Parts: sequence; C-alpha cells; structure tokens
Amino acid sequence: MDCKTKIKELREMTGMNRKDFCKFFHIPYRTVTEWELDNRHAPEYVLRLLEYYIRNEGLLKSPAEQKHAGERSSSHEKTD
Repeated sequence: MDCKTKIKELREMTGMNRKDFCKFFHIPYRTVTEWELDNRHAPEYVLRLLEYYIRNEGLLKSPAEQKHAGERSSSHEKTD
C-alpha cells in the first residue's frame, strides 16, 4: 500500500479530521497534507508506528464513526 493511501486510512480509522490527527500525534499539518496528496512520503517505520499506536491505544473507531469522520459539522457556522 502506498503512503498516500495508508496515511489516509490510518487517519480515518481514528475518526479524526486532518487537523485533529496532526494535533494528537504532533505531526505538522503541512506534512500530513503532503503525504495525503502524495507529494511526499512518510518513512515506512512511521506508518507502522502510527498503526501500532492507533490499534493498541484504543483509538480505532467503529465503521459508522469512521464514515462520519470526514463530514463537517455545521456547529462552527456563525449564526446571527
């Protein structure tokens, strides 16, 4: 599996959006963005460590929760 697909899969497994994923794992937003756009590639050991941590620290979300992870909520919209 290529880096682009793997990093996106890992992020979606957590149910986090890119910003939250970056903040949680202390990875610069730009770095993860570049990995997901396939402009740069994460070292294989980083992908393995992320997967290990996600699986062993209980960060896996159910498939239903993963599906909704990419959807934006309307709670951030300004109301007058």
